[in-house]
Amino acid sequence: MPIKIPSALPARGILEGENIFVMDETRALHQDIRPLRIAVLNLMPTKITTETQLIRVLSNTSIQIELTLLRTASYVSRNTSEEHMNAFYKNFDDVRGERFDGLIITGAPVEEMEFSEVGYWEELCDIMQWSSTHVFSTLHICWAAQAGLFYHYGIPKYPLEHKMFGVFAHNTLAPSHPLVRGFDEQFYAPHSRHTEVRAADIERAAQLDILAASDIAGVYLVADTDNKRFFVTGHSEYDFDTLGREYFRDRDKGLDIAVPYNYFPGDDPEKRPKNVWRAHANLLFSNWLNHFVYQLTPYDLSALDK
Repeated sequence: MPIKIPSALPARGILEGENIFVMDETRALHQDIRPLRIAVLNLMPTKITTETQLIRVLSNTSIQIELTLLRTASYVSRNTSEEHMNAFYKNFDDVRGERFDGLIITGAPVEEMEFSEVGYWEELCDIMQWSSTHVFSTLHICWAAQAGLFYHYGIPKYPLEHKMFGVFAHNTLAPSHPLVRGFDEQFYAPHSRHTEVRAADIERAAQLDILAASDIAGVYLVADTDNKRFFVTGHSEYDFDTLGREYFRDRDKGLDIAVPYNYFPGDDPEKRPKNVWRAHANLLFSNWLNHFVYQLTPYDLSALDK
């Protein structure tokens, strides 16, 4: 899929090397179609890595996308240069009056904090409320899934005794739901988190359905009954080596970090892990874009709040 991104965005060269079709603004202007307007609120510390991962999985359909990268004004990234942020990101206030076909809110390494303790929590709540009238469909990932479930439905999160860290098998529970259309009955996805949401709490919410879960990692995919909000508790967008880099980083700092579950062959960190979740990741994002954004969103986005 042609994704309209700035020519100088670091992801461009990486993805073109993988034969992924991206285009700059000049070429996009010569195409007489309305692209899907997708915003990404990037809360991850490694902004460039996350940008690249998400653009990669958004590129697996024939739909043209116009991507807008967002950041919170109430928190300044310490791991990405301000030059990069100023060049490629907008603050929420810059787009508050705009409307989008889709919004992706990423995870963030703050799950051990209470929601109210997160420095940008009030701003995030403002964004999630805004999304109800200015975004047709929103996809929440990892911590953002927990935050969204709490904000919109009062679903709490719980601390885990041990970090959920590795690649876990999941079962498709609602195979007729369009978000999981084409999924295998069992599929794999990475997790990296210290907290969880529980099925019993979600099942008590009449507006929510659990679409997929793991015997070990718990709830994985949740959809609201209006199919406007989706919650993914893991990281299907991760590269093959993302968990490994996290493991080696913490190990080299002397932290008490276990080898990621079911990740390194033979649990040997010297062996290269294999990406066994790529097909699932592409299908998840393609289904979201096709069934819940492209097919259902109004051509005139001004109709969203009417």
